[in-house]
Amino acid sequence: MSQGNGCRCDAREGLQVYRLKDYLAPADAPAAAERRRREYQRFQKRQLKQSVILAPPHSPLRYPIHGLQVWPLHTLILPGLEVHLDPGKYLVTLQASLGTLDTLTDVSGIEGCRVSGRGEKLLTISAHRDLLNQILQRATYTSIEYSIDALDIIIFTMGQHVAQVPISIRQPAMVRLYDPGAGRKIGSLVTITTKTFLRYDKLRELLRSIRQYYPDIRVIVADDNEVTQKIQGDNVEQYIMPFAKGWFAGRNLAVSQVTTKYFLWVDDDFVFTGDTKIEKLLDVLEETDLDLVGGSVAGNHFCFKLLLEEGGEEGDCLHWRAGSYQKIKGFPDCVLTGGVVNFFLARTDRVLSVGFDPKLQRVAHTEFFVDGLGRLRVGSCSHVSIGHQDKKPPTDEAMAQVNRKYDSFRANTQEQVKYKLGLHYFKNRLSCFTKR
Repeated sequence: MSQGNGCRCDAREGLQVYRLKDYLAPADAPAAAERRRREYQRFQKRQLKQSVILAPPHSPLRYPIHGLQVWPLHTLILPGLEVHLDPGKYLVTLQASLGTLDTLTDVSGIEGCRVSGRGEKLLTISAHRDLLNQILQRATYTSIEYSIDALDIIIFTMGQHVAQVPISIRQPAMVRLYDPGAGRKIGSLVTITTKTFLRYDKLRELLRSIRQYYPDIRVIVADDNEVTQKIQGDNVEQYIMPFAKGWFAGRNLAVSQVTTKYFLWVDDDFVFTGDTKIEKLLDVLEETDLDLVGGSVAGNHFCFKLLLEEGGEEGDCLHWRAGSYQKIKGFPDCVLTGGVVNFFLARTDRVLSVGFDPKLQRVAHTEFFVDGLGRLRVGSCSHVSIGHQDKKPPTDEAMAQVNRKYDSFRANTQEQVKYKLGLHYFKNRLSCFTKR
């Protein structure tokens, strides 16, 4: 499953293999492949391309090979440019693609020194070594094309010696801070979010348990029931959606209304217990660079890895495996992983940057972590747990009818599975998906 020039998903014992192109409509498969190819080309154009830069052996040129960054349309002094040769007169050139070059050294009236191309993309300097190095030490690069994320390579040349100097042109992201308020109370940092459908009894039990342990924390409920009931309670906000709009649409709505730094996601049939310590999950996010951390549900500490294998024209391969990558330093009960259960605390802005695909209406969870692979840092901790409400037999025919209706929506039909796998083929540019 290492990075390479191609990937294969071979069927082996105990391994579920999904060849995603097989789940497209046969009549549309060739056209979909061509549409995906074109969209992938557009996607690649938006990515910062990193070049491998090798320093030549015994080069007389000294130059930076990493770490130079300039804001778009700003100027940077190029550090470390020097020529290491015996005294003498030398000629060097600096050439850029996305910016212009100059020097802060005043060379007017200096005999035997020539600097041409100042303020242009090609700068030529001819001078004796010591003066040449003085000019180089004050050489500047100015970004002239506005881009929030680009890479320019300056070609530094002297005779047969050529060096490449990478400069990252990057607009720093605007800082976005959440005010925790005086005293940093849990309610000023965390909002609880959930979605409900045909289970108002379960939702009310969840809210009751929340208030037992967190009397004042804000709760947001996304509700796509056909016949709605008003949910009463302080600090409870109920947002009504079109009927059966779906699981991920509900998550999007709920999280979009969060105004705190973090949100806690719970299912509507969970129940808070004495082990549901939001503060412990909060400590993990506050003290690490993680974006999301899950806990245990009914004592079940479940997490999974997502392993991406680079493919060719047919797309990449994604492998789902139970388990984790490694332990988290300083938190012995926590591990780094690829995805967690439906009980997690997350940074609001980071999750909003990924979002939940509203095309997925039923039985969707792993798909969010697939979309977030490489964008979200995910952890899982076993020392924080939430309970799961018992499944009680219906007390009358009306309740039994509701349960049957819920099960019909909950069931993952073959058509829905086919749609999800076809979506992975195009959206995530995958050729296959394996699971063990």
